[in-house]
Amino acid sequence: MNINISIEARMTSSRLPKKVLKPLGDSTVLEVMINRLLKCEYISNIIVATTINKDDDPIVELCKSKNIKYFRGSENNVFERVLQAHQEFNSDIIVELTGDCPFIDPVLVDEAVQVYLNNSYDYVSNSIKSTFPIGMAIQVYSLKALEQISKKDLSDMDKEHVTPEFYTTNKFKTFNIEASEQLYFPELSVTLDTKEDYRLINEIMNYFKNDYFTIEELISYVKSKPSLLEINKEIKRKGLS
Repeated sequence: MNINISIEARMTSSRLPKKVLKPLGDSTVLEVMINRLLKCEYISNIIVATTINKDDDPIVELCKSKNIKYFRGSENNVFERVLQAHQEFNSDIIVELTGDCPFIDPVLVDEAVQVYLNNSYDYVSNSIKSTFPIGMAIQVYSLKALEQISKKDLSDMDKEHVTPEFYTTNKFKTFNIEASEQLYFPELSVTLDTKEDYRLINEIMNYFKNDYFTIEELISYVKSKPSLLEINKEIKRKGLS
């Protein structure tokens, strides 16, 4: 069974251009994320789903240098890009992530995959309701289910966010993983959308000084230094409510 991660990544973000290849520690945002995900136990492949835009050539070069699979597809139709990426690499199970989450925790990814495999859910996520820090969002579902959705008349929301059909209709059996008391910290945002986010992420990386630290260590550090929360707490997040 092919359980493949896809990371949506492009250089033309409107709020923070070229954010996925911004320096972070000794490498870049995307490379930190990939290095962390390489620790996942249940994953067959990591696929970076980027676009055919020439601006994204540096993302492809990074993938080649790290021997990471990549797919180039539509810049604006993210649904199509994700679907075609997983068809290209014969995925059975899709683990969908976005490239602005450099501190994604591989243990959380493995746990989400386990919940999916051990139950009869069509869709497993930890972000239908936010209880973890923002920037830990994981979605798990089958390629077969995504192909089923692709047959409908896709809305702009479907094309941009890929998965709303799973959790905004009653057509699929969904499950939301909620954080334990120890990991409950939705007021912390370590996603990368703005220059304020980048400042916070750098502060955290400068403290740990390596690509891998656990979500428990991350939360413990920020709680010990609550002024960090002030850096990006006023940022309004785009996307679905």
